[in-house]
Amino acid sequence: MLAGDDTPLALARLLANRDSAAREAALARYLPHRGIAFSRHRFARPDGAGETFAVELGAGPRLLVLCAHHDAIAGSPGANDNAAAVGLLLHLIPRLPARIPSGWRVRLLFTAAEEIDYLGARVYVAEQPLDGVAGVLSLELCGIGDAVALWDVDARTPFLDAVTAALEGAGLRADAGHHVVGRIPMFGSDHRAFAAAGIPAYGFTMVPVAHAESLRRFVLSPVRSTFRSLVRRPPPFHTYHTSGDTLDTLEATALERAARALSAIVAGLPA
Repeated sequence: MLAGDDTPLALARLLANRDSAAREAALARYLPHRGIAFSRHRFARPDGAGETFAVELGAGPRLLVLCAHHDAIAGSPGANDNAAAVGLLLHLIPRLPARIPSGWRVRLLFTAAEEIDYLGARVYVAEQPLDGVAGVLSLELCGIGDAVALWDVDARTPFLDAVTAALEGAGLRADAGHHVVGRIPMFGSDHRAFAAAGIPAYGFTMVPVAHAESLRRFVLSPVRSTFRSLVRRPPPFHTYHTSGDTLDTLEATALERAARALSAIVAGLPA
């Protein structure tokens, strides 16, 4: 898909149902076809290889990084993990520049090899200058649910305060429209590479409010919940890393709400 509908759901089709190499190639074709300026960061390591793409919006000295990994685990169509998030960022490219406050820029980072212990993000952090980075959000599982979850939050920071204030301003109230949670065992994403470098960095996921309690139990003890108690994994984890992670499970409303939330976060960056 190189032209036409640019809703997040439509753009998720660019990557879904492809293996990681084909997803990377599709993204490498799409960006120049749409006239989008971007930089390429190829790497090869004993444990994996790939190419990360970066799109820079704005021109200020302070920087917000929004990540979405473009690879998928073998055997999964990879719709919610993570074609939905890639589609979300692609959708935002023409829409964010007008919302970026003076003094800021936003970098959209499409990372490779996240499924290999965040390899692409770790290489990027090790090799690229991080001057001016004020915060990072890593988008994961953004296509199912009606509330934003910010996770891996272990301390209050000015960046976190700005993000939650923006969500509140967009009508996503605390503990209803958005949730802030601590470190999640067994799960992770690219933001952890930035957090290890001392940068405020969190996961950004859409979750269904109706499953809040079962989600809380699951993320606190995923092995026990899944295998010992034989409890069905709650959405959005019910398709995570499975053959059931298909396009038909994605919710247009979830992606639209995520897009509004991210737009509000960008617009609410402090002067």
